[in-house]
Amino acid sequence: MKSPLTDRETLIVHFLAAHGWAGADRRPLAGDASFRRYYRLTEDTPGKARRAVLMDAPPPQEDVGPFARIGRHLRVLGYSAPEILAEDRENGFLLLEDMGDGTYTRVIADGGDEHGLYALAVDLLIDLHHRPGGEVAPPGLPPYGNGRLLDEAFLLPQWTLPAFTGGPLPEEARRAYGQAWLEVFPRVHAQSYPGAKTLVLRDYHVDNLMWLPDRPGVGACGLLDFQDAVRGPGAYDLMSLLEDARRDIDGNLVREMLDRYAAGFANMDRREFEAVFAILAAQRHAKVIGIFSRLCLRDGKPAYLAHIPRLWRLLEKALEHPALAAVRQWFDRHVPAHQRQIPNVDNNRP
Repeated sequence: MKSPLTDRETLIVHFLAAHGWAGADRRPLAGDASFRRYYRLTEDTPGKARRAVLMDAPPPQEDVGPFARIGRHLRVLGYSAPEILAEDRENGFLLLEDMGDGTYTRVIADGGDEHGLYALAVDLLIDLHHRPGGEVAPPGLPPYGNGRLLDEAFLLPQWTLPAFTGGPLPEEARRAYGQAWLEVFPRVHAQSYPGAKTLVLRDYHVDNLMWLPDRPGVGACGLLDFQDAVRGPGAYDLMSLLEDARRDIDGNLVREMLDRYAAGFANMDRREFEAVFAILAAQRHAKVIGIFSRLCLRDGKPAYLAHIPRLWRLLEKALEHPALAAVRQWFDRHVPAHQRQIPNVDNNRP
């Protein structure tokens, strides 16, 4: 019989005891924008010193199955995803290898080699995107098709714009928004260079990458967040890395990393790749503006609002590309400049 989900602490205690961690010290680690929580487990007794990480991902909001599946697949391919030490999918727990505290974000903040770290992350993508199509993604992985892309793009009008207007978009504007995106998405799916159709990790940026200097090659870049992986365009993860929602990146570094990635694919049509990069950037920035608005308005997490001005700047920059003319025209008509800012959390909520 399934254990009740109302007492997470009891479930945690039972899970840890069942897998030999009953006596471990447990301390919270930084969480993320989801319902997941993380704890570092340490056990330091005579002759026994070890560490692990507990992922607490309460169902039905979360499902640890995709993380475990993609993580094991990445490890088979030779990448540094955390080893799965124990799993309880029914109750939402994973026991993970502890890869330390050296996230890219912390290493860069402490004066680490920003250029070298980004180059390593780009090299990992080049390596991943050169994998044969039948090997790179596990069977059954969903495609990053128009439906998924469009649903994500709609998060902005669903959660951000009502904070200014006090209500949902008129139906005519809503239909026009969807039609504008559907006009530009075909270019995303038409790319044909090796790596154009690949495993997309979806949240590939400095908060989710680890510096593991003792590991060789691209294994020195650890991967933390990939449970939402899909099969889709290789440009997406590169764009996610270089147009980060949470930090400004020097334009020279961005251009150099774009050149580095392009040099890895001799048959790439660079102009078409950059058009796809811009389309995916606009789609992601619209999505994340909506997500960060939702985190405040629905989930009571206002800290993410601080990033929205950066996201609007990135979205406007992407919309300058000619490939996005239809989407740019929609924004020019329906989202005036005074709405391209942090949403008014005191207004009516969606």
